[in-house]
Amino acid sequence: MEKTDQSYGKINPKAPAALSRFAFLIGKWWFHAKFHSASGESQEFEGTWEGRYILDGYAIADEYRMTNSSGEVLVLGTNFRVYDAAKQLWNIKWLNALDGTWVDLTSQEFGGAHFDDHSVSYIFKDPAAAWPYTRATYTSISPVNFTWRGEKSDNRNTWSEFMIIDCHRTAR
Repeated sequence: MEKTDQSYGKINPKAPAALSRFAFLIGKWWFHAKFHSASGESQEFEGTWEGRYILDGYAIADEYRMTNSSGEVLVLGTNFRVYDAAKQLWNIKWLNALDGTWVDLTSQEFGGAHFDDHSVSYIFKDPAAAWPYTRATYTSISPVNFTWRGEKSDNRNTWSEFMIIDCHRTAR
């Protein structure tokens, strides 16, 4: 069944103000991704990223869908983002719809989410990845685009880029 409701909701005025840190995801995005394999080969993919306020505006859910050149869905899931004001920390979880698994993206073991004037980043362990640690960084954030950079590490001291995703807004 095709979605017809394009409402992206709004933040609840009683929600923690920090929730707005991820408001740039609200709306519909198209993206182009470049993946660099361990052997040095590059692959290119396309996809959509669609964010909305959920749970009466107290949380953000953003659905991510990546396809190959023949349209086959390779990655499909939803991030759930909520801010715990009492503990002053982010709870961000990834639900992989294709295999039914959850990943904690902002574990306090790795320092949770980090924000500065130009980027957002967090480190996590993805059991499906071929490396122990992944760092996700959102940069070049504007009303019409943002970039997601994925880096991998064996030790959390040295990082190398494995994917870059350029997102462009299609609807708000």
